[in-house]
Amino acid sequence: MGSLFRSEEMTLCQLFLQSEAAYACVSELGELGLVQFRDLNPDVNAFQRKFVNEVRRCDEMERKLRYLEKEIKKDGIPMLDTGESPEAPQPREMIDLEATFEKLENELREVNQNAEALKRNFLELTELKHILRKTQVFFDEQQAAPAIGVRNKSRNRYQQMADSHREEEQVNLLGEEGIRAGGAGAQGQNLKLGFVAGVILRERLPAFERMLWRACRGNVFLRQAMIESPLEDPSNGDKVYKSVFIIFFQGDQLKTRVKKICEGFRATLYPCPEAPTDRREMAMGVMTRIEDLNTVLGQTQDHRHRVLVAAAKNLKNWFVKVRKIKAIYHTLNLFNLDVTQKCLIAECWVPLLDMETIQIALRRGTERSGSSVPPILNRMETFEDPPTYNRTNKFTNAFQALINAYGVASYREMNPAPYTIITFPFLFAVMFGDLGHGAIMALFGLWMVLKEKPLAAKKTDNEIWNIFFGGRYIIFLMGVFSMYTGFVYNDIFSKSLNVFGSSWSINYNTSTVMTNKALQLNPGKDYSGTPYPIGVDPVWQVSDNKIIFLNAYKMKISIIFGVIHMLFGVFVGLFNHRYFKNKLAIYCEFIPQVIFLVFLFFYMTLLMFIKWTKYSADSATDDLSPGCAPSILITFINMVLFKPPQKGYCNPYMFGGQAGLQKFLVVIALLCVPWMLLAKPIMIMRSRKQAAHQPIAPYSNENGDAEGGLNQHNAVQGDGTQQAAGAAAGGGGGAGHGHENEEMSEIFIHQGIHTIEYVLGSVSHTASYLRLWALSLAHAQLAEVLWNMVLKNGLQQGGWIGGIALWMIFAVWAVLTVGILVLMEGLSAFLHTLRLHWVEFQSKFYAGLGYAFQPFSFEMILESSSNSTED
Repeated sequence: MGSLFRSEEMTLCQLFLQSEAAYACVSELGELGLVQFRDLNPDVNAFQRKFVNEVRRCDEMERKLRYLEKEIKKDGIPMLDTGESPEAPQPREMIDLEATFEKLENELREVNQNAEALKRNFLELTELKHILRKTQVFFDEQQAAPAIGVRNKSRNRYQQMADSHREEEQVNLLGEEGIRAGGAGAQGQNLKLGFVAGVILRERLPAFERMLWRACRGNVFLRQAMIESPLEDPSNGDKVYKSVFIIFFQGDQLKTRVKKICEGFRATLYPCPEAPTDRREMAMGVMTRIEDLNTVLGQTQDHRHRVLVAAAKNLKNWFVKVRKIKAIYHTLNLFNLDVTQKCLIAECWVPLLDMETIQIALRRGTERSGSSVPPILNRMETFEDPPTYNRTNKFTNAFQALINAYGVASYREMNPAPYTIITFPFLFAVMFGDLGHGAIMALFGLWMVLKEKPLAAKKTDNEIWNIFFGGRYIIFLMGVFSMYTGFVYNDIFSKSLNVFGSSWSINYNTSTVMTNKALQLNPGKDYSGTPYPIGVDPVWQVSDNKIIFLNAYKMKISIIFGVIHMLFGVFVGLFNHRYFKNKLAIYCEFIPQVIFLVFLFFYMTLLMFIKWTKYSADSATDDLSPGCAPSILITFINMVLFKPPQKGYCNPYMFGGQAGLQKFLVVIALLCVPWMLLAKPIMIMRSRKQAAHQPIAPYSNENGDAEGGLNQHNAVQGDGTQQAAGAAAGGGGGAGHGHENEEMSEIFIHQGIHTIEYVLGSVSHTASYLRLWALSLAHAQLAEVLWNMVLKNGLQQGGWIGGIALWMIFAVWAVLTVGILVLMEGLSAFLHTLRLHWVEFQSKFYAGLGYAFQPFSFEMILESSSNSTED
């Protein structure tokens, strides 16, 4: 079988590389992405390995590139991304890269420091400009009016410190005699006040005022005015809003106290001359310096922009080169040095089919490095479990991801992914069956498939979108299959399509039809005898017993699909047993499992088909009329309990000899339970006793090499009853474990657990498939509720008002349909389908105890690095 059905055959190889050729050879293998290296120095600290200094240099280069990237993104400069992946540079090119990054970083840091100093100077000058303007207005008003009038005008103009202590503040500041002296024109000593001016963040101003009032006990006089335009903080570039303030006080003690309060609130104080002439001269000087600073700042920003634009053109390629160099040296740290210190030794897992490709890549790397000694790749014998490697493409990758989310397959175990490609969308469609809703989902998936290249190039970090885009082929197939099942259900937005014409006819006259709300059609007379060609007859859409009919129909097909699905899973397990030559599992697990499932549950599905085909309304005898058809569920319960059916007017059996056949089937099925429980442990116990009396055979290793598949850990000897450790994929819903080192009690317990799991699981899993019926019924009923409660009201409106109402109601109906029925119901059906595959299907054969093949691949490393950077 191909690698899609089973994982690739892997082999463990030993690689010998010359020291001068190791870098180039590992680079070629990284481009190829088909080799998984093993760590040969697990006990050596990461800081004590040979190439730790080179890794540190790469880390430092990556740090500088991240700094450049942050500055480029801050300025909103687009970074050129050609989508190409340059080759890993030679080790000697690292020096040139380091010098380039060092020069760029130093230049950019110097420019940033100069720009920050200039912006800080510009901020100070701008704040000083606002202080001179605002204080000039205050002093002009002070000269034009008496002291008390000035205070009232200032309060009305700036609306500051509106509290009940305003009058008391001025009395405490000037004193009554000072006010009278001032009013008389006297120049008393009490009226000679000092002042400080500055700016403060607007949000700190209320607390600042309260602190001044309390600390100075009302003996200061504060005026403030808002700066309307925001100012730029030079340290982080944020916009901040500030206010200008001026504080009047008397005496050096208050001056010291006021300055400490300003310092505590991080207010910036600026010199403000007392004389108007000096203030005007300072303002003119400030304006001149601001203009000069604007010019210098513009030139600095232009120079910074040019540096960043030049760096943005090569930044993506630089990141790729540095990460490739770092990955190569990380990998070289996994190697061992030989005693001569001239040869590097590595061990690696490689796919058997790609050995020749890897050899060609190694030769190409040797030629690039100029080495004259070719690399040596030897296959090794090992008893370790190889990694699991399933080749996928963009179509199968999403389905394989669903399987790996449950567990990575054991080595060379049957891979459920190819079967899931069909069964997953089909079981989803059974629950989601609607032609309209399926079309919406299929169109969305088709759009993502057709536009996958431009959509993939966007590389968004939206997690929900990435999930949808990664599963675009699953979504498309689920939509297509849902359209098919919707066509079979004859359901499109809760309505039906009459494509082929109904097989039922109304034989009542017009008056009878118009005067009776409900009429019954006789299948014997009103049915043509020829069924609707595909799916459900559209007449059921208008019938009152629609739900009763669809309930019985969907419930039965759910059980039929479930039993077939589980039987298929058991038979897939047979391929595992045959591949691993595990005859004991075939005779002691597979055969009783199939008999148990077929004799009980598959027999129940056969009764459903017999009931459908044997009983009809036009039958010649009453025993075969629909009213005499026995219940499948009651028949099955009576069969398992050995309970005879109740005799009545109708025959409780569907065919002759049914009672004896059912007893035979149940007895055989019950005998399969001890068969599964005891046969395998007893056979193992017998084989151990036989082996204890046999002479020790010479060691043979013929099946242990890579050509033997490296998976033959269970060599079957003699009658096929002995198993060795590491057998993959046994029956009974779990892995076939090696038993030669286990106690017999543990083997009996282990087998008992698997037997109980299978027997009880067969019952519970069969019932679990009824979710197909339940979700299908719920989806159809929700669609019908939305139609009758929402869209139907719009269709019943008339006139131009009805047109507007229909437009609005249709929008509501469309939003609810997409949001609830497509998204929420689709997610619910997806999760239920996932459970049916993980639990009911894969438990019959899938062990999932392997570990994934993780090759040294530049593509995977760069993709994970870019994702972590976006996060």
